[in-house]
Amino acid sequence: MISVSEAHAALLDLCATLEIEDVPLSQAANRVLAQDVHARRDQPPFSASAMDGYAVKAEEVELHAMFQVVGEAAAGHRYDAPLKPGQAVRIFTGAPLPVGANFVVIQEDVSRKKDLITIVNQPGPSDNIRPRAGDFCSGQCLTAPRILRPADVALLAAMNIPNIPVRRRPVVALISTGDELVMPGETPGPDQIIASNTFGLKAMLESFGADARILPIAQDNIASLRTAFSLTAGADLIVTIGGASVGDHDLVARVAADLGMERAFYKVAMRPGKPLMAGRLQGTPMVGLPGNPVSAMVCGHVFLQPMIRQMCGLPAQLCQISMARLSHPTKGNGPRQHYMRATVSNGEITVADNQDSALLTVLSAANALLILPPHEPAHDAGDTVQYLPL
Repeated sequence: MISVSEAHAALLDLCATLEIEDVPLSQAANRVLAQDVHARRDQPPFSASAMDGYAVKAEEVELHAMFQVVGEAAAGHRYDAPLKPGQAVRIFTGAPLPVGANFVVIQEDVSRKKDLITIVNQPGPSDNIRPRAGDFCSGQCLTAPRILRPADVALLAAMNIPNIPVRRRPVVALISTGDELVMPGETPGPDQIIASNTFGLKAMLESFGADARILPIAQDNIASLRTAFSLTAGADLIVTIGGASVGDHDLVARVAADLGMERAFYKVAMRPGKPLMAGRLQGTPMVGLPGNPVSAMVCGHVFLQPMIRQMCGLPAQLCQISMARLSHPTKGNGPRQHYMRATVSNGEITVADNQDSALLTVLSAANALLILPPHEPAHDAGDTVQYLPL
């Protein structure tokens, strides 16, 4: 049995960063930018008005000054002639500034009679102009790697970059195992349950940036498991759920070994999630998760997320640790690292009373996993502890 950190290192040793592909900008959201990209133009590409008003020469701006309105500029339609002394151009937000203008008097500060305006309120200190390249200039870099958020996509569009170099999404083959399982929507027999883990893990993996594919449930026999493994061709990661323990009906390890799996480890000093298995099956990383729903999901957060991040070219930290104050005392921990379902609110963390690894309702109600390292002593209310946000 190895430690969580040792298991983390071994799993990352199984993974390689995937290749780069170009995708249209419209498909770039939540993908991982694989290479630095550079703006192809200034933004804004010209000095533009920040307000509706009148473009004039700054040195002529004073209370009661009068100007002749000689034209109009709107977004997408500039006023072409140079501005002369005593002249003003009616201008709207986003319009290019006329040549010679360097101040916009907002419309609330003037009165207008036909083509004559008078400044009737003292203009403020702002010139109400967005200068050329005030946001970014041509050649400015958006650095990789990064997960492209909506704001990043908008920035790339403004940079005039239509195709984006991103890491290919890892393809994960999900295999649930067990005679007791049926798919949601089917009618289970008297001794059967619904295959919930597969769908929770698919949602989790896709939130990490993977393309998760659910394969048919493998029954507890060698022929069915071999068929399931034969369907994993092309996957970047194989994840089995259940059947990784040492019972008479736990056949995943045996069948995988028969198919050539090189085992990296079996069993991790953690709870829930102890019967975790990993290795390489015909060159493809493979992780055998426990069958208990909470165990599988906890192992997904702790181990599958770093693996997917590494495949996507992101830093593969063990987990994103946060800190909170305990709202109540806790008991000391044993030899295995314990991930306890909990709720964090207003900087305080409260651990759920029932930590049975079969209870999905408790996991659904939680927004954190309290982390108790091996042999951690008891804590008092108010002590600061580590947790993994969910």
